[in-house]
Formats: sequence, C-alpha cells, structure tokens
Amino acid sequence: MDLSVVIVNYQTFELTKNTINSILEYDYPFSYEIFVVDNASSDDSLARLKDYFNDKVKFIASNENNGFAAGNNQALRLASGRYQLLLNSDTIVWENTLESIYHYMESNEDVGACGCRVLLENGELDKACKRSFPNVKNSFFRLFHIPTNSKDDNYNLTDLPDDEVYEIDCLTGAFMFIRKEALDQIGLLDETFFMYGEDIDLCYRIKQGGWKIVYYGKSKITHLKGASSKKQKSKLIYEFYRAMYIYYKKHHAGESIFIVNWVVYLGIAVLCLLKLFLNIFKKKS
Repeated sequence: MDLSVVIVNYQTFELTKNTINSILEYDYPFSYEIFVVDNASSDDSLARLKDYFNDKVKFIASNENNGFAAGNNQALRLASGRYQLLLNSDTIVWENTLESIYHYMESNEDVGACGCRVLLENGELDKACKRSFPNVKNSFFRLFHIPTNSKDDNYNLTDLPDDEVYEIDCLTGAFMFIRKEALDQIGLLDETFFMYGEDIDLCYRIKQGGWKIVYYGKSKITHLKGASSKKQKSKLIYEFYRAMYIYYKKHHAGESIFIVNWVVYLGIAVLCLLKLFLNIFKKKS
C-alpha cells in the first residue's frame, strides 16, 4: 500500500462525506486506503457513513472520545501505507494535490512530512499551514496581537510566498502527508493533547529525528474552518490553552529558569480565563 488516509469523524456526517468524496473523485497512480475513525459520535453519523461508502472506506468505532490525537492513532496503528495522510473531516482535497505531493515525497527521501496550501472557505490562506515553532517571544507577540517587523518572530511566516515550495518548521494537522519511516522512528501522536497542539508536537519530533518538513504551496485543499467570531464551547477554549501548557512544559521548560516558566504558566492561565470570560458574551451562530 502506498498511501493511508486517516480521517477522524465526530458528528459531522456531511462534512466527512464531502471530504471522502473529494478523494474518491479522482484517479491516482498509486494505491491507497481510507480510514475513518469515529470518536464515539452520539448521533447516527457513523452508521450513515458506513451505509454511504460501504466497502470503499475502513471504519473504526471508538468506545469513547479521547481526543483527536488518540483517534488518529487508532488508524495509524493499522495503516499499511508507506505514507500516512492526516486529513481533517472538514476539508476538500483539490485535484492533483495528493498526486503532486506523493511524487514530491518520492523524489525527496529526506522529507519526513509535507503540507500543502490550505485555503479557508473565503479563499484566504489558513495561516496555520506554514508556521515556525512557538517559543516564548513569538507566542507573546501573537497572543497579545503585538505587530513585529522581525522575521525571527514571524510565527505564521506571512513573509514567505504562499504558492512556492520550501522547508518550514510546522504544518497544520488538517493536512499532514507523513512518511511512515519517520513515524516509525519518532512515534505516533502524543495523546496527552486532546485537540490542539498535537500537530506542532509531531512536527517538532519529526525535525528532532533529522527529517525535513516541507510546505508544498503548489497544491491545495480547502479547510471549512469555523469563524473565530462564533461562540465556542468552553472545553475547546480550555483545551487550546492546555495544549500550550503541555507543549511548553514538554519541549521548553527544561531549557528555562524557574521564573520564566512561572511567568509563562501564569500567562497561559490568565489568557485562558480571559478568553473563557469573553466567550460568555459572544453570540451563538
């Protein structure tokens, strides 16, 4: 098997259906399999997906929702492809995207993971598709919306062209085309992360393992991301800031003195509480 595509579904029948159809719509010069992991949906989305796709997709039903990382790992442990694609259930894959990135990975054996240009529904770039690793300085500028002209502090790499190919630090978990050899070396997603941060952590470990991570801007997907103005569930806000804490403690706390770590942890807690408070007054949509 050349490629294993892994999609996690949680009560999103229509979105997941459209994502899978955007793959099945085209022919490919390689063999592939599609896994859908249902994270204990409480609706009938799993049954409807099974009925709709029948034997075209391999389904895994989780007994409980242990998060995005844990869901993906269930399929990754069974996947037989030389490459593994982590793909969000709210994405649309464009024509030639999988084929182009497959050929690029075949020709560049030192690349451990590759991403593509990720477009939002309005056609704008999802900035998470090409990032630097977060650190104390660039996270401070980003979280407090402080403008900076320094390329060293440009977390979202907005100074780099969107339609070219180059090495970066971090991809988005919405689309990660990963070499299985790299995963076998560094391990699967860290299930300590529930929903956010697992993609950054995985990229960090891939680069630590000596592999390159590449942004392939010549190919595209569309990511039907929810608008930030919408009211969010409190758990999602909490998990976002919890992921910050986990990532920092895992990869950076050992390099910093106690007072720096204390300030970082306090800052994360304050921002989380502030975001939860402000979210109360947002309108549902």
